[in-house]
Amino acid sequence: MLKGMYSGSFDPVTIGHLDIIERGALIFEKFYIAVANTPKKNYLFSKEERKEMIRAVTKHLKNVEVVVCEQLLVDFAKKHDIKYILRGLRAVTDFEYELQMADTNKVLNPEIETIFLMADTKYSYLSSSIVKEVASYNGDIQSFVSPLVEEKIKNRFK
Repeated sequence: MLKGMYSGSFDPVTIGHLDIIERGALIFEKFYIAVANTPKKNYLFSKEERKEMIRAVTKHLKNVEVVVCEQLLVDFAKKHDIKYILRGLRAVTDFEYELQMADTNKVLNPEIETIFLMADTKYSYLSSSIVKEVASYNGDIQSFVSPLVEEKIKNRFK
């Protein structure tokens, strides 16, 4: 079985993330979405809230499993016999960081391959940080996230 994974903070999950997830689900028979929970970051939503939001917006994808990953990605991959990490690239600025991570992962586990998937041009500007900033000023975020996620964000900023 061809397994892959896509990881991120997803704080919150955007329609850009969802686009990468849907396209990744077409590539892999089993596709894990790993919610990262880095202790040094301040999140708007808890790891469980982020996991549940992703589950809700991906329920139509039967081969997707959403998990919280609190270990090295390569260790999680090895434990679940995953050979491919999918990463979305929005712009050239993403590439430098993602290449560094891919190279690090390859050193830590030579069996891991990183696949880069270009963001759809209509989402290339979009990030969770932008969504949170617009929402913090009571701006309209309906073009950036699903209605469910929009409601959760608005409730958080009340």
